[in-house]
Amino acid sequence: MSSRCLSLLLCATACYGAGDRVLRVCADPNNLPFSNQRAEGFENRLADLVAHELGARVEYTWYAPGHGYLRNSLNAGTCDVVMGVPSALDMVAVTAPYYRSTYVFVARHAGIATFDDPRLKKMRIGLQMVGEDYTPPAYALASNGLAANVVGYSSREPAAIVDAVTKGDIDVAVVWGPFAGYFGKGLDVTPVSPTTYREVPFTFEMSMGVRKADTALKQELDTVIGAQCGAIQKLLDEYRVPREGKTPCASSQSP
Repeated sequence: MSSRCLSLLLCATACYGAGDRVLRVCADPNNLPFSNQRAEGFENRLADLVAHELGARVEYTWYAPGHGYLRNSLNAGTCDVVMGVPSALDMVAVTAPYYRSTYVFVARHAGIATFDDPRLKKMRIGLQMVGEDYTPPAYALASNGLAANVVGYSSREPAAIVDAVTKGDIDVAVVWGPFAGYFGKGLDVTPVSPTTYREVPFTFEMSMGVRKADTALKQELDTVIGAQCGAIQKLLDEYRVPREGKTPCASSQSP
């Protein structure tokens, strides 16, 4: 642990009293591999790691994502941090990124890696939907004349789309990497290539999010991410989270 991180812990103990500090976390109660009410997700375990470093205990506010999620949870003051948000998000203050993941093709057999693959024209292609909206791969598929091949699955049941590949109900799915890695054991999981297709990005860095005014907490979280980057990557490995490129928090890791 860095000396700076240790000093933050001592400050936290002095200011809050040993064991009295609470890290209030907004999380989805049913969204593995990220989080659930049994604390089985990697964001649950990450919250525990962060709280330990800050000399705090975790207290959850359970809130299922949807329209107005951050406005009605974090920014409404019901919690202090969301453990996983896109690093490019501008409605909250984001920490240094701690991983970079990608959309992937999930299939029973290897081979599909690009939206230009001609075999897709004869395939049933599964996509996740958020409400009535499809996730980013829909734009790439539509631009290639493949909209009629798409079969939609709710993002609230992420295992369903992967199970459909296993059962042969669909031929391939395009899924956000952490879902595919966690539920797709035994299947071929191939990152979408290239990482940006027809101006649509498929690789995203992920951070923790706090309210814009909470600069002190953001600084503390940045310190923990830098000091515990290796431990965070091992945690992501346990959940088979696909990552792309250089580990974003490695450059800020304490010596």
